[in-house]
Amino acid sequence: MAERWAIAAAEEGDGARLVPLRPDGLPAGPVVEEPDLVGAVRSRPEVGRWVWRSTFDVYPRLLAAGVPVERCYDIEDAELLLLGHEGRFGEPRSAAAALARLRRQPVPPDPPQRAAEPGAQSSLFEPRPVPVPLESLLEVYAEQQRRHDATAHPGRMRLLTAAESAGMLVASEMNRAGLPWRADVHRRLLEELLGERYAGGGEPRRLAQLADEVSAAFGRRVRPDLPADVVKAFAEAGVRLRSTRRWELEEIDHPAVKPLVEYKKLYRIWVAHGWGWLADWVRDGRFRPGYLPGGSVSGRWTTNGGGALQIPRVIRRAVVADEGWRLVVADADQMEPRVLAAVSRDPGLMEVAGHDGDLYSLLSTRAFAGDREHAKLALLGAIYGQTSGDGLKNLAALRRRFPAAVAYVDDAARAGEEGRLVRTYLGRTCPPVSGAADAEEAGLPQDDEGGAPGSGGSDARARGRFTRNFVVQGAAADWALLMLAALRRATAGLRAELVFFVHDEVVVHCPAEETEAVTEAIREAGALAGRIAFGGTPVRFPFTTAAVECYADAK
Repeated sequence: MAERWAIAAAEEGDGARLVPLRPDGLPAGPVVEEPDLVGAVRSRPEVGRWVWRSTFDVYPRLLAAGVPVERCYDIEDAELLLLGHEGRFGEPRSAAAALARLRRQPVPPDPPQRAAEPGAQSSLFEPRPVPVPLESLLEVYAEQQRRHDATAHPGRMRLLTAAESAGMLVASEMNRAGLPWRADVHRRLLEELLGERYAGGGEPRRLAQLADEVSAAFGRRVRPDLPADVVKAFAEAGVRLRSTRRWELEEIDHPAVKPLVEYKKLYRIWVAHGWGWLADWVRDGRFRPGYLPGGSVSGRWTTNGGGALQIPRVIRRAVVADEGWRLVVADADQMEPRVLAAVSRDPGLMEVAGHDGDLYSLLSTRAFAGDREHAKLALLGAIYGQTSGDGLKNLAALRRRFPAAVAYVDDAARAGEEGRLVRTYLGRTCPPVSGAADAEEAGLPQDDEGGAPGSGGSDARARGRFTRNFVVQGAAADWALLMLAALRRATAGLRAELVFFVHDEVVVHCPAEETEAVTEAIREAGALAGRIAFGGTPVRFPFTTAAVECYADAK
């Protein structure tokens, strides 16, 4: 078995204190003091897993010195998962807080989270830590092992913790590598879309023109960037609006609609990815937003700045591989329905998901007379809770053919409505949520301003819709972590670098001659993650991949 060591930075200076661990987590030898943390890790390549307070506190220093590690156990990340599993959401998750709880002392609050810094070379959003000596970290670590053992499925929970820790390593490495970004291409795109900038920082030419068109359509001056002004103008024209969301505007026959929708689209680009964003976030040909694994309730990644997970397709034209390199872009095909098949163990759905082809087409031949669209609506409706109107009829057909799959999400919805804890297959736990968070996290239909058309109802029903999706979306996030860990390991001997990840898509930057090897590594990583996460099922997790010079050319 590979060696496991615990390590803690010295309270002062660059030194470190470390100790080997037994399989049960207890010390296997005396504490060693080293004058340099980086040197301590570099001189012990035989260590298979490092146990430390926080990956974001230690690993960037190692990466800057060219010292990668294979595996780690992140104590503070594990504390967050364990607190959630125990239904203690919102309690401080720092190592200092965990130690205080263990010793029945007053629990210090977590330090305020710091925002990622534009152009940062590494992950800088970790709160400033409260120093915790190595011996105290070992106390917390031993207690966490006991708490893992106390869960209903200790093996699964340990796997989830290991996957999250692996995700922290991947995120740190992605933050250091950065996504290749051509600032000159970005500026050219902005000029093509928005026109030239005016002095003083006002709206660029094209936005000003569209604003004039909107005003002309109403016969008076209207500020299209102010929803209240737009709603008032439509009301004066005899049109009642609840909001200025795109889906509602496009139902209206009025000459202001077309320029207004175009204005809103370009305005978002100007605000979110305009010249100011470019100056703030792109340095030395790279974009580094500060990735945060498990930043959302479902386990999906977030970023701590820069809006990396919502890069408009047109702006992706600025994401260009280095000379002689390529971007291997891989999309997991219909990931959430395949995950539902794996976690529900529905025989029929597992058989459908056991093929690499279009899952919805295969589904339609078995339950919807070849109607792919109805099959897709039915399955996504079951996952996302869209079970009224035609969705209810589609769901009934799905329930007859795949009863175990529908029962799996129905049970999760019922548990959510009743206020019970709801967990993914590996043990990630859903906290109480309500309102807008339900729509956002559960994947309810979103318009361009983040609203969910037609959403509402009681808090209990909203929570039920959320938990219905959580058990699938959360399990998909768990699978994705294992896929990233497997891919990281498979590409360790290559020059390839993981540079982008969002939900069901991963981008690897590699020399042109490595594209085939990377593509095969992605395929194998998806399959391996499925076996590790969900056991021996026939479900397959294929990817659609493309090796391109420009990110926008991948789809």
